[in-house]
Amino acid sequence: MMLGFFKRAAPAADACELGRSVVALALPAGSAPPSGCQAVVVGSDGRTRRLQAARRIEARPGETVYGFHPGPYTADLVPFETAPEIGLRTSFAVDAPDPQASQQRFDLYLAAEVSGRLELAALAAAIEGALRHELATGGLELPPCTTLEEWNAFRQGLNQLLYMRFGVTVDDCVPVDLGESRDYGHELAQRAARLAEARLGAAPASIKPVPAGAPAARFDPAPEDAKALRRLFLELPCLMCGLRLAAMPAAQESFQRQQALLQRLDLVSVGVNAMPALELAAPGQPLGRDAQLRRARHSRRACVSLDEAWALLARLRQAGEAALPQLYGEAERIVANLEADCEGRRALTVAAEGETE
Repeated sequence: MMLGFFKRAAPAADACELGRSVVALALPAGSAPPSGCQAVVVGSDGRTRRLQAARRIEARPGETVYGFHPGPYTADLVPFETAPEIGLRTSFAVDAPDPQASQQRFDLYLAAEVSGRLELAALAAAIEGALRHELATGGLELPPCTTLEEWNAFRQGLNQLLYMRFGVTVDDCVPVDLGESRDYGHELAQRAARLAEARLGAAPASIKPVPAGAPAARFDPAPEDAKALRRLFLELPCLMCGLRLAAMPAAQESFQRQQALLQRLDLVSVGVNAMPALELAAPGQPLGRDAQLRRARHSRRACVSLDEAWALLARLRQAGEAALPQLYGEAERIVANLEADCEGRRALTVAAEGETE
């Protein structure tokens, strides 16, 4: 009977793929993360705590334990959708824990956006989507015949973007020719499927790849709305904290604009915490399917603005005083979109939504 005290912890299923095709994986109770891996415990309220590798990890009721391998990982990113032969071979790793941070950015990403398993392919697709969006909107620049100075600025901006959005840092990034490995017919079919999916209200076209020739998945409002609201609930307080620390304006006008942005974000966060149930118009009164779809689309669009806010925060961390007025102008646009979509998520009808604006 005493032998039970010396029983080894059972390895987690598929744990051997950590560090290869899987970045993070939910571990069953009583299992141990493989060698070289770390563990993150995610509570039911989204709070996280980082643990080093241990022989056996026990979770409290309502907690989920993720084992993850910090990497490095390598992925071929396509920065421009219209030029699939141009690639960036990028090596990245989960950032080392910051002892001064109350919550690590990668841990927040796991808590807010991952459900059970984070595949390397899914993370690479999300990174590629964030990179494409920043290049398309001018947040990052990668011009033809890039000079060394322009390349270094791009590398620095990419590193900040990936850290602020996903909690990973870039180890290396080099241009590669992907022409021989690309099927242009397949690329066009993927693009058409993603656009059709986006029109149904699902994820933006640059975020989630769809197999070629596959029909666009029907938008299911309940799970999509729940995922979006979870992101807003968990990430908005961390975003506000990052905005306070990213820049300390010396000019009085910039300081006042920063404080006004923080106040507006705080009100948005309070509104998210008190968001009505998707399926109810009032207690005991069900809401129609079309109204549920409209509400869920607003919550998804709010998450697009949330992604833009993280990207802007990455730029603020590198900005000088002279750039703050322009960046705060972009922040005001993003916050206005957040406010409008959160009001739309709360409204019962399109007419009521217009009145709130």
